[in-house]
Amino acid sequence: MQIKALKYFIPFIFFVAAFWSFTHSGWVVWIPLMIAWVFIPCLELFIKPSAINLSDTEEELIKKDRFYDILLWLVVPFQYLALFFFLYSFQNSDLPWSDIIGRIWVMGLLCGIFGINVAHELGHRVNKWEQFLSKALLLTSLYMHFFIEHNKGHHKRVATHEDPSTARYGEPIYLYYYRTIIFSYLSAWKIANKDVRKKGKAMFSLHNEMVQFTIIEILFIIAIFYAFGWLIGIYFLAAAGIGIILLETVQYIEHYGLQRKSTGEGVYERTLPAHSWNSDHVLGRIMLFELSRHSDHHYLASRKYQILRHHDESPQMPTGYPGMMLLALVPPLWFYIMNRKIKQQQNVVTQE
Repeated sequence: MQIKALKYFIPFIFFVAAFWSFTHSGWVVWIPLMIAWVFIPCLELFIKPSAINLSDTEEELIKKDRFYDILLWLVVPFQYLALFFFLYSFQNSDLPWSDIIGRIWVMGLLCGIFGINVAHELGHRVNKWEQFLSKALLLTSLYMHFFIEHNKGHHKRVATHEDPSTARYGEPIYLYYYRTIIFSYLSAWKIANKDVRKKGKAMFSLHNEMVQFTIIEILFIIAIFYAFGWLIGIYFLAAAGIGIILLETVQYIEHYGLQRKSTGEGVYERTLPAHSWNSDHVLGRIMLFELSRHSDHHYLASRKYQILRHHDESPQMPTGYPGMMLLALVPPLWFYIMNRKIKQQQNVVTQE
């Protein structure tokens, strides 16, 4: 095991903080949210980003180290244990509304950081075991169609108007939520239907992954409503919804305003590092398992999180993902900062 791998234990602090939140009352319930949305964004304003890449020798050693994979696998039992504690914590009917709302947001945070983000990383793996773990994590956010749309849709159409997950220049995030959530879901159905037709199978059958995912998610919801009651079931739906919003906020900031050049009808230039916003801010990178080195991820999607690289030509965010997500929620301020950076990036490309 590489000593460097130990830093990826740090995100697990959110599980520890969440368990504390689910078993206590008062202001401590909100500790995980304060870490995510106050402590980390503030620190990243003062900690310089690191553009250092691994050497070829280091990269080869780290790529083969299974410990980095095991860390991701561990997320699955932790996520389901956290979900159980979350649901069970509402057995006390005397909880104040501040505790209820806080716990819902904390579970939503876990759905975003682990239930979808780690699922995203595992979903790019080629072996069935890790793909199964990816789907299991997505189930906790009721967003299993992301597995299809992201891998077979988003990565092919990124930085084009054909991609519902690419935010357009001048598009407010609140309009983007509506567009991406609806059209990404419809896109997943189109992709799944096309795949099943290629196999010569019936569209509405268990051979269709979207049919499978729909049945699994409905059964999962029914099981929670049956075991914990309708009100706690609604709390779960709210937490899953928060996880979805967190994911789509991340997707908004990752490609906002960037476009690939068209080389023909429905054909575009290859996806390059310049087509994704990058952040080398260390804390955000660690907390999100290097998701913020997004330029390299889209340049070569098969690269594992621990060996993602910095590219000089990729546009750089002014701060880390947590801070950028908060900034995106204030459209006038977001446009003021990011539209200027896009124009600067376009000038750099033109000069080249």
